[in-house]
Amino acid sequence: MLPPLLAQYAAYLTQHRGNPEVTVHKKLGHIGKLQDYLIQAGKDWHSMQITDVDAFLVGRAARYSRSHVSDLACTVRCFSRFLHWSGQSPVDISEAVIAPVQRRHERPRRALSWDNVKRLLMAVDRSSPQGLRDYAILLMMSTYGFGAGEIIRLQFRDIDWDNSTLSVLRPKTGVAFTLPLLPPVAKALAEYLRHGRPADTPTRHLFVQMKMPLEPFAASSAIRHIVMKHAKIAGIDAPFLGSHVLRHSHAARQIDLGARPQVISDLLGHRDPESVSAYVRIATASLREIALPVPT
Repeated sequence: MLPPLLAQYAAYLTQHRGNPEVTVHKKLGHIGKLQDYLIQAGKDWHSMQITDVDAFLVGRAARYSRSHVSDLACTVRCFSRFLHWSGQSPVDISEAVIAPVQRRHERPRRALSWDNVKRLLMAVDRSSPQGLRDYAILLMMSTYGFGAGEIIRLQFRDIDWDNSTLSVLRPKTGVAFTLPLLPPVAKALAEYLRHGRPADTPTRHLFVQMKMPLEPFAASSAIRHIVMKHAKIAGIDAPFLGSHVLRHSHAARQIDLGARPQVISDLLGHRDPESVSAYVRIATASLREIALPVPT
């Protein structure tokens, strides 16, 4: 259960800022880290000063990327406004919170080559229930560009076997999509449901843990572990192997094949077509493909 102040902040983000659940969860995680830092420093929200925030961000910058620290600073800035607005802090320090400058294109390549995606899938041992589950998860992520949020939220009701469709809600934007249930994915799901998924689990979530109490995955970290585990087995050495690597790889592959950025933006559930520029950058052959007319 959240402390009262953080519960109020969560309600504020949802009701006043319109943030989806996944964004609220991420921001609460950021604020939790700041709270831990303040407790160690003998401070609380009422006594927090900009020097405390600066020291916290500098400490995080020593271990994390500029983009992560910039995102963290943005969250702290928003939370500082909330603290002042709610009377928890006598001053609003939000305008003094400085985020690091993030240079364009400084982040490492986040997509796997398509050959490596295939190696990743082939490395999964499908002779065990866990292997059947992991293979279905990785195949769906690489086929549809799903992130961990979409995977852990999938339920039985989202699959229409009769019409071969799959319904998915993008947690970050709240956009609902209906996608074709492609034959390889349908086969992988059927194998998992028949021979992999525990029969006595009460949840309607599609993917569950393989140990008691057989619950759905609680966080995206479990999906990241699955990706990293099988990448290691496949001998794939990449600078980024997080839970979104197959999402990036899917987008890069589609652009390499000639798909328009607007189409990729729609499929990935972005509100702004400009968001796809990050995916365009990581497609090695994309500039040549995008510059040519795409057959229709």
